[in-house]
Amino acid sequence: MFSGIVEEAATLVAVTPRGGNIDLTLKCSFVNELKIDQSVAHNGVCLTVVSVDDDAYTVTAIQETLDRSNLGLLKPGDRVNLERSMLMNGRLDGHIVQGHVDCTAECVDIEEVDGSRYFKFVYAVDPELIAKGYVTVEKGSVTVNGVSLTVCDSERDSFRVAIIPYTFEHTNFGDIKVGSRVNIEFDIIGKYLSRLVELKN
Repeated sequence: MFSGIVEEAATLVAVTPRGGNIDLTLKCSFVNELKIDQSVAHNGVCLTVVSVDDDAYTVTAIQETLDRSNLGLLKPGDRVNLERSMLMNGRLDGHIVQGHVDCTAECVDIEEVDGSRYFKFVYAVDPELIAKGYVTVEKGSVTVNGVSLTVCDSERDSFRVAIIPYTFEHTNFGDIKVGSRVNIEFDIIGKYLSRLVELKN
């Protein structure tokens, strides 16, 4: 379980194909605190640490993950948002994030407003997924590349988020451009409510 509060934008140092899977090797400031089998969110995707060296660690992304996320688009040198799993006695500063990415979305507009930036994202609409709660709502929560954000201008297939300078500088939002593809996890509470309505009908 995660909260969508990114700890660090790590540097990807290697991408190694393993059949239909890929190994991602990254460097970050807390490598020496990581352990094999530990869960870490990478651009919002929960992955298991499979090896730790002196200054880098490796995780494996399976084909299902590559199909649903932007991890297969990464290349060495890219920055990846990291968050270790929540401590049960910690504050939930963002919102409840599972680390199970639902789909990707494309950045179609970036607008600077008084020092902050508005990013607009568009995603493919699937009526079956909408019925299951894969939607955004005005002032609701959404996770973009692992960052817990508040939705504004929610539409059927798009939404905007406001990014403050700190988030822009300390996550890979600083690397997102028009045309970039990001990972989206919709709010789990909305998914449960949609499922309950579905079962009731």
